[in-house]
Amino acid sequence: MEQHNPSIRGRAVALMRQGVPNRTVSELLNVPRGTVGWWRSEDRRARGETYTRPTDCPRCTHRDVDQAAYAYLLGLYLGDGHIVSKRKQHHLSVFCDATRTGLIDAAEDAMRKVMPLPGVARRHTPGCVEVKSYTEHWTCMFPQHGPGRKHERPIILEPWQQEIVDARPWKFIRGLIHSDGCRITNWTTRLVGGERKRYEYPRYFFTNVSDDIRRLYTDTLDKLGVEWTHCTRHGNPYNISVARKASVALLDLHVGPKH
Repeated sequence: MEQHNPSIRGRAVALMRQGVPNRTVSELLNVPRGTVGWWRSEDRRARGETYTRPTDCPRCTHRDVDQAAYAYLLGLYLGDGHIVSKRKQHHLSVFCDATRTGLIDAAEDAMRKVMPLPGVARRHTPGCVEVKSYTEHWTCMFPQHGPGRKHERPIILEPWQQEIVDARPWKFIRGLIHSDGCRITNWTTRLVGGERKRYEYPRYFFTNVSDDIRRLYTDTLDKLGVEWTHCTRHGNPYNISVARKASVALLDLHVGPKH
């Protein structure tokens, strides 16, 4: 590490004790940020100060949460979300189709609105974009986190989560469909005046292996007056279909196709 004049180090420590961020100290004194961070760490150690990373977690700080953003993010998490919570690695990930740029932007926006302080990044892999937010406090916001796959453990909302879903049901449905759902165009044929004609109609599908997550979806649809049916596709019994014209119109109004 480059040796710096003790007076520069003293000025840096004095600024940091006043609450000046590392980045700003680095720019003011023309010292690498890594060096500034090391000086801060050494100063804390010398004073016997235990560092606690700042957080804006609504559950830990009692800060009001953006309910619309949280309900949507909850739907994304239950579908294509995953939390890593280890000793030195903590983040929430939502996996998105790389072609759905609107969905990718919406996932990042929801993370930032629920907890603005943590860093958010995107990791690109072939055909997929992983939107990641770094903080151990995502386990506070999603207590459904646990070992193994979601369909291998009970998924039950806490009372405070259910209150948010009840207040923002369409946002929750939108998050679920954006993660594990789709809007397609089905077709069939009908006899019209003795002539068989092709007839097309829109349909929404939601597919999830977890009985609990499907139940959360259908219970919310029931409260919204959306008619649905179970549907087996290609031998897969985990599909929920919405095909009635009035119900599709409601989903078109509040959800729409992924983009």
